[in-house]
Amino acid sequence: MKTQTTIRVDELNYRLAKDILSKIGLSYSQAISVFNNMIVLNNGLPFDVKIPNKETQKALTELQNREGKHFKNVDELFADLDD
Repeated sequence: MKTQTTIRVDELNYRLAKDILSKIGLSYSQAISVFNNMIVLNNGLPFDVKIPNKETQKALTELQNREGKHFKNVDELFADLDD
């Protein structure tokens, strides 16, 4: 037995997801079915959902505000990591 449902999602992400899924041979509906099956198999979401700790929250805020260190190339990044 199958059921039909209606969901509301961001239009741009919906279109992008449909395009990605089509490249791997799945329809949006099939992908939702896979996700539903994974929820049942895992008895919850098929990935960890956690509240970010303070360090992660700080890093996310810096990223959103385009703050933090900037590097001209990978060598500068690795040199900074070595310090």
